[in-house]
Amino acid sequence: MRILLKKLARLFGGHECIGMPARERVLPNDINEVCNGGYPPLDGLASGSGEAQERQRQAVAEVGLPLEVKAAKSEIVFRLIPPGTFTMGDEDYGEHQVTLTKLFYCGKFPVTQGQWQAVMDNNPSYFKDAGREAPVERVSWRDCQAFLNKLCRMEGAADGTYRLLTEAEWECACRAGSTSAFCFGDNDSALDEYGWYDGNGGDSTHPVGQKRANAFGLYDMHGNVWEWCQDWYDAYTGESLADPLGPPCGYDRVNRGGSWRSHAWGCRSALRFRCTPGHRDHFLGLRLGRITASYAKGFWARVTARAVKHVAGLGVQGGVAPPS
Repeated sequence: MRILLKKLARLFGGHECIGMPARERVLPNDINEVCNGGYPPLDGLASGSGEAQERQRQAVAEVGLPLEVKAAKSEIVFRLIPPGTFTMGDEDYGEHQVTLTKLFYCGKFPVTQGQWQAVMDNNPSYFKDAGREAPVERVSWRDCQAFLNKLCRMEGAADGTYRLLTEAEWECACRAGSTSAFCFGDNDSALDEYGWYDGNGGDSTHPVGQKRANAFGLYDMHGNVWEWCQDWYDAYTGESLADPLGPPCGYDRVNRGGSWRSHAWGCRSALRFRCTPGHRDHFLGLRLGRITASYAKGFWARVTARAVKHVAGLGVQGGVAPPS
């Protein structure tokens, strides 16, 4: 793992954080270190949380990248998620082993109304009265892609470096080492401490970051708004996978996390939801990932190649459209 992390660190280029050795702190020009980023307490979190947080600490120490960074213009905050292997799914969806071979930065919070407004110059949210710090909602998967394209240009970042999380990345980030239904265990009575759902949401979204974080320091992973993922939706195959991208084509895109209108059990780490890419609703939002330019190039090449191969295999029969 040490060799892998050092290779990943060298993929980042750009300015050096002030006051830090060049070898240790090298970041792209569009992100800055959040110097007061710390680690959340582990009390109340599920078994495995401590080990996951230790892997996060190890990655920060060995790679020399900050635990927490902020996009320079949009001020979206991200937390470093280490590579590793975890069990994805549950008895309802089928458990299978997934390995993520590359570290990535995951949004600390869902994208807020204020952040969306700063990038897109509009606010489509139904719950505007919840405030600029509430998660943006009533955005489709396609709206999210337009937001990401504009965000990359606004930040001066390479195309594709800001993107939606894959479904596997999302579940890994949400679990933060846990194997239970929630990051805090199997008892949904504790959900009030970690998220907004139909038992405490009051029929509305709420400003992000008001509840407790998981072991990786991520907030609102359970409830508030469903979060779009990059993947098309399909049933799991049960195979062990490395850096999965989901099916090459499909009709619906994946949503994760539950929302203010979900029952407690509907906010669990493994639960899956799906909507067509053009669907907008007052419970649909997004959380971002930030990856290196070289990783992005390979990632999007894989996505495109798989879709092209799939469509070519359909021949004259037609069928599923490539990713839109």
